Amino acid sequence: MRNIVTMHEVELRGVDLNLLVVLEALLEERSVTRASARLGMSQPAVSRALGRLRKLFGDRLLVETRQGYVLTARADALRPSLRGALIQVGTLLEATPFDPATATGTVRLLMLDLETAVLAPPLLARLAAEAPNLDLDVAPVGPAPLDALERDAVDAVVGVIEEAPAGIHRRRLYNDSLVTLMRSEHPAANRELTLDRYLELGHIVVSVTGEGEAPVDAALARMGRKRRVHVRVPSFLAAVEIAAHSDQVMTLPASLARTAAGMGRFVEVPPPLDVGGFTMSLLWHARHQTDPRHVWLREAIVAAASTGLLPGVID
Repeated sequence: MRNIVTMHEVELRGVDLNLLVVLEALLEERSVTRASARLGMSQPAVSRALGRLRKLFGDRLLVETRQGYVLTARADALRPSLRGALIQVGTLLEATPFDPATATGTVRLLMLDLETAVLAPPLLARLAAEAPNLDLDVAPVGPAPLDALERDAVDAVVGVIEEAPAGIHRRRLYNDSLVTLMRSEHPAANRELTLDRYLELGHIVVSVTGEGEAPVDAALARMGRKRRVHVRVPSFLAAVEIAAHSDQVMTLPASLARTAAGMGRFVEVPPPLDVGGFTMSLLWHARHQTDPRHVWLREAIVAAASTGLLPGVID
């Protein structure tokens, strides 16, 4: 069976499928003149195509009589299957329609709890309004997040990734910066936060992987200074709750800090050192670049990042 399939594949590679369009017109019109008018081709071109079709099928297909052309038995038998084949080819070439209002299933995103806390609420509002039967599944971030795109384990990744490898598309969502957050009743809440005072405080650091140096510590090292990290946790939301119930402070992205500060439990202040900023990006696999479902999902994520809650949305 495999040999038969391979033989057919070899034969198809040598066939101009446009000939089937000409064949359909000839079988329907039973006239080279009318077929050429229908196709917008010259009569000689249609005649040459008919010659190639006769050779391809090993049959005359159309036979000239006193009353005009008539179909051979082979040509008559081809008509139903030929029409069906052309319809199927046309369907393959058309974009698969996507209607969010009737779509079902799950969209899977990979992002940290930081991005989830910021993007999920407006994204869920968009889903409720436009795609009420779609569910959202946020996958945990592993050591190689882009591998999940290669494996089609997720639809998209949101994170701080400056360069995308071949086969992965990237769109910058928003620019973010770091701010220092402390509970509203913190002893330092109403005082100017100088660098010396900042270093006297107890600090919470979020380390998702448990490896690498935090941006604040890297900036302090360049200054020859060091802070004491009292608590290290793998979750931004856990860090926020610890800060809400202790005198520990944390320096975190402004997007999440503003969400937390909006609860009325925190004071947000600029850190007393230059720690720079970063860009949050949306990444997806090239194989889904033009897929209507993925195009809609990416637009929904971009819209969620444009709600006005974020510090530096990129148009």
